[in-house]
Amino acid sequence: GCVTCLDHDEHYILTFPNGYGRQVNALIGIFIFNALSILTVPWIELGGECSISCSKTGYNASIVFHTKPFYGGKKHRITAEIFSPNDKKPFCSIEGEWNGVMYAKYSTGENAVFIDTKKMPTIKKKVRKLEDQDDFESRCLWKDVTYNLKIRDIDAATAAKH
Repeated sequence: GCVTCLDHDEHYILTFPNGYGRQVNALIGIFIFNALSILTVPWIELGGECSISCSKTGYNASIVFHTKPFYGGKKHRITAEIFSPNDKKPFCSIEGEWNGVMYAKYSTGENAVFIDTKKMPTIKKKVRKLEDQDDFESRCLWKDVTYNLKIRDIDAATAAKH
């Protein structure tokens, strides 16, 4: 993906984690899956390695979304390392929950809350009008799928996706 921060004239290239639909612990077994599946609450889990880089500044980050292990562990865990241009050693390491609080450990020894996503304000993104977008820009490319999903016409959304 590509994200542009207009206020700073910076362009970031990023990769995305895998997404998994989770519901019931695999150890429960196939025989009782159907009976228990209505008793558990499904969740989306992200997993895998990602990267973010800015060609203008040279800063980059390596991010790992950790999946919940079979025994114990927590959901939504993340670890990351942030690197200055041309450095092989990170100046900041981050850990926490991607949908909660993340903590930073800086190379100076300082520890701090990096971000608390639950306290962040919602900011409306700036997107060009559909008529000003190129054919393969996301909103233009997927407009028929999005529209049909909004009106709950799954067949038409599927046809538009193909």
